[in-house]
Amino acid sequence: MLRISALRLLECTRPNRVSLLQDCPRRYGSCPLSVRDEVRDGRAYFTTPIFYVNAAPHIGHLYSALLADALCRYRRLWVPGAAATRFSTGTDEHGLKIQQAAASAGLAPAELCDRVSAQFQQLFREADIASTDFIRTTDARHRLAVEHFWKVLKARGLLYKGLYEGWYCASDECFLPEAKITRQLGPTGDACPVSLESGHPVSWTKEENYIFRLSQFQEPLRQWLRDDPQAITPQPFHHAVLQWLEEELPDLSVSRRSSQLHWGIPVPGDDSQTIYVWLDALVNYLTVIGYPDAEFKSWWPVTSHVIGKDILKFHAIYWPALLLGAGMSPPHRIYVHSHWTVCGQKMSKSLGNVVDPRSCLERYTVDGFRYFLLRQGVPNWDCDYYDEKVVKLLDSELADALGGLLNRCTAKRINPSGTYPVFCTACFPSTPGLVGSSARAQAEDYALVKAVTLLPKQVAHHYDNFQIYKALEAVSSCVRQTNAFVQRHAPWKLNRESPVDAPWLGTVLHVALECLRIFGTLLQPVTPTLADKLLSRLGVCATERDLKELSFLPRFYGQPCPFEGRQLGPDTGLLFPRLDQSRAWLVKAHTT
Repeated sequence: MLRISALRLLECTRPNRVSLLQDCPRRYGSCPLSVRDEVRDGRAYFTTPIFYVNAAPHIGHLYSALLADALCRYRRLWVPGAAATRFSTGTDEHGLKIQQAAASAGLAPAELCDRVSAQFQQLFREADIASTDFIRTTDARHRLAVEHFWKVLKARGLLYKGLYEGWYCASDECFLPEAKITRQLGPTGDACPVSLESGHPVSWTKEENYIFRLSQFQEPLRQWLRDDPQAITPQPFHHAVLQWLEEELPDLSVSRRSSQLHWGIPVPGDDSQTIYVWLDALVNYLTVIGYPDAEFKSWWPVTSHVIGKDILKFHAIYWPALLLGAGMSPPHRIYVHSHWTVCGQKMSKSLGNVVDPRSCLERYTVDGFRYFLLRQGVPNWDCDYYDEKVVKLLDSELADALGGLLNRCTAKRINPSGTYPVFCTACFPSTPGLVGSSARAQAEDYALVKAVTLLPKQVAHHYDNFQIYKALEAVSSCVRQTNAFVQRHAPWKLNRESPVDAPWLGTVLHVALECLRIFGTLLQPVTPTLADKLLSRLGVCATERDLKELSFLPRFYGQPCPFEGRQLGPDTGLLFPRLDQSRAWLVKAHTT
């Protein structure tokens, strides 16, 4: 038997290691790795990880789902029609952890899975997650997909049976090399081996398993990442994976003894082995799009995974290698995000600081909490949660700035007709600096027009770069500029009966309402209900809310405006009521 790597992989049947890439001319992808798959028929397919059902959902799970949901919703604003965009989420229900958690709870594994999976489904419904598919790895369709995927790998000579020996982490469901193990003092004061990355305990395990020839894919994986710098985003995670690929890449155990792990999918043709939970789970992305039927081929090249950084190695090394081995290309994009802490500490049951996302949705409203997580969450580094931060942000940006702006511009005192006022080109000429008796626009006003004109393109850039927080920051900045514009010209002080003031009053309101229309349109992926309320108040129809035809202030550019003179929608109250009622008088003041 041949000793392999730090994991002491002892092979039973394999001869000396020779690269399969030299053994035969087999191609490991559906196209050369240097050529990216083109987007076909305008399709896109977004996925979240499937979430482990050993515990109830927390805000980290919701954050993953919201990122994917916002990306999906944003794309639908560009390519309308549900058939063009798919979005899957779901629950991972096999593995040793589930088996152990069910035993501890006195439940059958299936009963535990049903219970916790239902909690995830309920949370996502309440959070307005617009997924097109919720998959469970206990679904019959998924078992068929996993079995077929296994058989493909087997037929291509990429699986062999060998003796696998090394440190195994049950919490992380993976083997670890010696270099990834450290010692920590346990409850008895003894030094106990734990995972260096997760801190979870590990135990020495030796068993005969099926093994995937992962080592043969080190160079193809490097080539994939070198050819596509955007394959993994943000860039620091792309760099981290390339660094991992500089180290030895040992072959990977892809099964466990059924006597040790019975809650899973048996290896086809060998009931003594259960398919490794991560291989099982990763295939869910194929199951959803119809694998192994031909339908999946039109969706796979446009797949984008949204994942947490803790599962980066599984998605950026193991999964692409398995796909290449099965004759497919790696995912189109892997979007990686960091974690949420609570008051500076990692969320932990032992610390009692796990934040219940459903309570947050109830306390801060669905759109409010969606906005907070996506506005404050920065994929590159961990983000901190505490209640005061949520209240301060939502009151400042949604209640006061955005809601106050809408209240001001639709208040009966300054807009008694309840219409989209007429824009006066003489008051606000398209060329700055023109001198005339009617010209009232100032340099700052032209800066506002320029900023909001560029805003949709700026937001598109941030979405393309998985920086939704920057997109929201850009919108918030323009909201502040628009409030300053309204405050500067104080339309409530203008005399609507005056032939001098009236055209300028209408122009100020027209510009502000146009800004609000742009803001509402761009906020739809993040705060769908609030954006709908805002756009409905402005009288913007459902067919006028996509991004392909979005234009700002057309009258300024010499084009007709379809909204000019249109009746505003019904007043349905405050756009976003303040959470801190001690300063609620500010909102009332904005209506005057």
